[in-house]
Amino acid sequence: MIKTAPGARDTVLVTGGAGFIGSNMARAFAEDGYRVVIADWLEDGPKWRNIADIALDDVIRPEAVSAFVEREGGRLHGIVHMGAISATTERDGDKIIARNVRPTLDLWTQCAAKGIRYIYASSGATYGDGAQGFRDDEAQNALASLAPLNAYGWSKLMADRRFVADVVAGRPCPPQWAGLRFFNVYGPGEDHKGDMRSVIHKIYPTAAKGEAVTLFKSHHPDYEDGGQLRDFLYVKDCVSVAQWLLETPGVSGIFNIGTGAARSFADLARAVFTAAGQAPRIDYVDMPESLRGAYQYFTQADVSKLKAAGYTKPFTSLEDGVSDYVTRYLRGGNAA
Repeated sequence: MIKTAPGARDTVLVTGGAGFIGSNMARAFAEDGYRVVIADWLEDGPKWRNIADIALDDVIRPEAVSAFVEREGGRLHGIVHMGAISATTERDGDKIIARNVRPTLDLWTQCAAKGIRYIYASSGATYGDGAQGFRDDEAQNALASLAPLNAYGWSKLMADRRFVADVVAGRPCPPQWAGLRFFNVYGPGEDHKGDMRSVIHKIYPTAAKGEAVTLFKSHHPDYEDGGQLRDFLYVKDCVSVAQWLLETPGVSGIFNIGTGAARSFADLARAVFTAAGQAPRIDYVDMPESLRGAYQYFTQADVSKLKAAGYTKPFTSLEDGVSDYVTRYLRGGNAA
C-alpha cells in the first residue's frame, strides 16, 4: 500500500507507461494506492489496451515530461523511467540518442535537483556476449570493460556509467536511484511489440494448434540446436522489484533483474506446448546471417547483489511463468 500521506509525494510518473513493462508497473502502482501518471505515445495501434483498465491520474506525451516534472515535482514519490526504443535491432544512432540517452540523463538531472527518487530501465544487453560475465558490478573499471553488441545496449551502459561517475564524484544525484538490468522479459502487455515480442508470444498460436514451431539452429559448436540459453524473466517479477524499491528508499545502485537460472529456447518451447495442452513439435531453421555476429548464446543474471540488498521474494520459474501467461492471457487472444 501507499507509504506517503495523501497529497505529499503520492504520485508516481511512469514513462513508457503504455508499453510492455511500463504498463504492468503502472497498473501495480495504481493498485498500491499511488496516483499514477504515464507518459507515452499511443500511436495508431493496440497500445492503449495496455492501460484501459488502469485508474490513471493523467496521461502526458513524452515531450511534456520535463515541464511536468518542473511543475509537479513536489508531489512525485518517484519517477519510473521505462520509456525507450527497446529494439535491439535499431541501427539509427541519432534516434537512440534522442529517445534513449537524452531523456534518461535529463530525468536524472531533474530528479537530483528536486529530490525525486529515480528508477530507470537498464538492460542485460549491456553485457554484450557475456565474455566479462553477468555481474552487476558498479566499479568504474568493470563498467568500462563491458562491450554491448548493439546501439541499444550501448545506450543503457552509457547511462549506467554516467550515473555511477556522478555518485563517485559527489555530484548531485537523486535521493534514491536504481538502474534495473532486465534480462529476457516476457508476459502480458507485449502484443504491440511486433518482432520484438517474446518467443512465447510468437509461437503460442502455432503450439496451441499442435503444429510444429520453428526455432533458430545453433551456429556455435558449444550449443546444440535450440540449446541457446537465456535468463527468461516473467514481467510480474520486474514489477515486484520496482514495488520493493519504492518501499525501500535506502537502496540504490545497478541491479540485475533475472531469475538467475539460464534455460534453453527448446525448454521454453516445450513449456509453451505443455501449457497449451499439446505434445511438443519443434523444427529448426538457419539463423539469418545478419544476426549471427551479434547473437548472445548465453545470458544468466547474477542476482546475488539484489538479494544482498534485501530483496527476498523468489523469482518465477520458466514453467510457472509460461503457464500463467498462457492460461490467463494468451489463451483466448487476451495478450495485450
